[in-house]
Amino acid sequence: MIVIKNHQFTPSEIRVPVQQRIKLNIHNQDSTAEEFESHSLNREKLIPAGAKAVIYIGPLKAGSYDFFGEFNQSTAKGVFIAE
Repeated sequence: MIVIKNHQFTPSEIRVPVQQRIKLNIHNQDSTAEEFESHSLNREKLIPAGAKAVIYIGPLKAGSYDFFGEFNQSTAKGVFIAE
């Protein structure tokens, strides 16, 4: 699970196995909405304040896949590492 709090993703680095589909649970604990976005994963999801969301990713090839919060790009950053 990823938590959004204080306009940051926790954890900000997530290691996942290669070639497996991942169910990602996100809980936005901030009082404002955030948009989970990743160009490398081709994913975008608006998560209202206090809400939870599920995003499916993968299967991924080995490598790094950045993600960020569209509304707080300077602080809400993270990476998936498929290994």
